[in-house]
Amino acid sequence: MGSSNTGVKDDSTTDADTSTGDIPASNSGTFSEGEKVLAYHGPRIYEAKVQKAEFRKKEWRYFVHYLGWNKNWDEWVGMDRLMKHTEENILKQQALDKKQGAEKNPKSGRSAQAKPKSSTDAKVEKEDLKSYVARGKRRKSDSGIEKDNASTEKLVKIPIPATLKKQLVDDWDFVTQQDKLVKLPRIPNVDAILIKYLEYRIKKDGTMTDYVAEILNGLRSYFDRALPMMLLYKKERQQFQEAIYHPDLSPSTVYGAEHLLRLFVKLPELLACVNIEEETLIGMQQKFIDFLKFLQKNQSTFFLSAYEGSKSSEGSGRGKG
Repeated sequence: MGSSNTGVKDDSTTDADTSTGDIPASNSGTFSEGEKVLAYHGPRIYEAKVQKAEFRKKEWRYFVHYLGWNKNWDEWVGMDRLMKHTEENILKQQALDKKQGAEKNPKSGRSAQAKPKSSTDAKVEKEDLKSYVARGKRRKSDSGIEKDNASTEKLVKIPIPATLKKQLVDDWDFVTQQDKLVKLPRIPNVDAILIKYLEYRIKKDGTMTDYVAEILNGLRSYFDRALPMMLLYKKERQQFQEAIYHPDLSPSTVYGAEHLLRLFVKLPELLACVNIEEETLIGMQQKFIDFLKFLQKNQSTFFLSAYEGSKSSEGSGRGKG
């Protein structure tokens, strides 16, 4: 998701330049343009529509639009991410949604975003922040993801600097203990922070690489999808419903560094659900660590030093008066 003016667009469409000359007949692809399909993204399955189908590097690639989601979520995927839109596969989608703890079986990504529910969030309310941060380094049996040795070894370690850990502690205390909330919309928002980091890398490296832009675009996409499902405390749910009042509004244009930092606690768990080569994971890990150092360097600029009282706490205060 994410607004189109971020300057960090997905350049996947340029991959067509690397297509081989050995293109099979147009009907050789399993999925055709305009076809309604079911697409995996992370641990869930969403309804999608194939916009384009191209033969690249000796395999078919499909540009899909997730039904109900902003077009900025559109992406290129391989055949391993897609399934035919059949009754049998819809049952698989429903079973997976139930396993992931969905509040209801969503027929589209938008309904899943509108009324998200995560059993993890309820547990966060009952645990201290030390446990919350630690969950980013280990798999929980109730996360709805099958746990085995292979997936555990695949977890990417993303060490969070000490001052940012302190930021997470303060963030947790403000919301869960003091009943305060981050004032929205945030300035700078997540999109602006990602652009600032891209400018920082361009200035430092002397050039912009597609790899960095691709990782930042992925971070934004993960943030937009993860925020309603696993980055909010229970007390922030109502504020989210009020802040994301329009289908074209994405969390990355409304929320800021406070919630973006929470994503890095969850990233190891999220990345373990995606089929990524080890070499690529190592490269991503290095960029994530560098990005966290950038956040730390600009901590006083990007993060709030104090939150505002929530509506519920203000209401109770007026009642007492």
